[in-house]
Amino acid sequence: MNQMKVRICQDAATVARVGASMIVELVRENPAAVLGLATGSTPPALYQELIRRHKEEGLSFSQVTTFNLDEYVGLWPTHKQSYHFFMWENLFRHINIDPRRVFIPAGIAPDMGEYCEWYENAIRSLGGIDLQVLGIGPADDPHIAFNCAGTSLTSRTHVVNLHPATIKANARFFPSAVEVPRQAITMGVQTIMEVRQCLLLITGSHKAVSAVKAIEGPITVDVTASVLQNHPNTVVLLDEPAASKLKRIGQYELIAADETTVMV
Repeated sequence: MNQMKVRICQDAATVARVGASMIVELVRENPAAVLGLATGSTPPALYQELIRRHKEEGLSFSQVTTFNLDEYVGLWPTHKQSYHFFMWENLFRHINIDPRRVFIPAGIAPDMGEYCEWYENAIRSLGGIDLQVLGIGPADDPHIAFNCAGTSLTSRTHVVNLHPATIKANARFFPSAVEVPRQAITMGVQTIMEVRQCLLLITGSHKAVSAVKAIEGPITVDVTASVLQNHPNTVVLLDEPAASKLKRIGQYELIAADETTVMV
């Protein structure tokens, strides 16, 4: 039985506001919450809303701990295309988070296998992740984190060879396709399935096929996002373009633009 809570928003801005409100509620209830964060093209709008809430409403991140999903292998944290750099530019340097509570996988380590075990143990030592923000890959590989098609659904933090579609999609961020990393370190599917709540953000018509495969398709290693159908507490927020190909549209919640009205 699909356990996802699917909510369709008017636009991407509403997706960001509703998603941010979920995080704000969690942090206000539990100031020491453990957040799982993501990079990509969709989360920055959510991060901008969290920054606004911090600056205008006094939302404090001083006791919050964060774990990021992934990082390119071979990039130093100072590299402008590293996810370390991305997170500090798009969120961390704008809020009052303690740098000692920020965990982002290392792209360079003496022994990547040992480092992957250390990262898993770091998550466990803090009692696990309360809420994990997720995006989704393109139509030919609708993955979560860097768990590309074929990744074991019982996988934990590991090094993965990137799918050709992912390499192609990321080429726009590098001076040339040759410079795009071919490997990444990523939380595994099982690691993600053990978080207490998942928040999957899907925006744009180019993600409509991915949304169908993840939400309404079979659970399969070919679509690692589909395993979230079995997660006991996953909320999927889509804008209307991303939801345009869903077949069971009448079964999902429609979120009004002002976020206050839910129409079934």
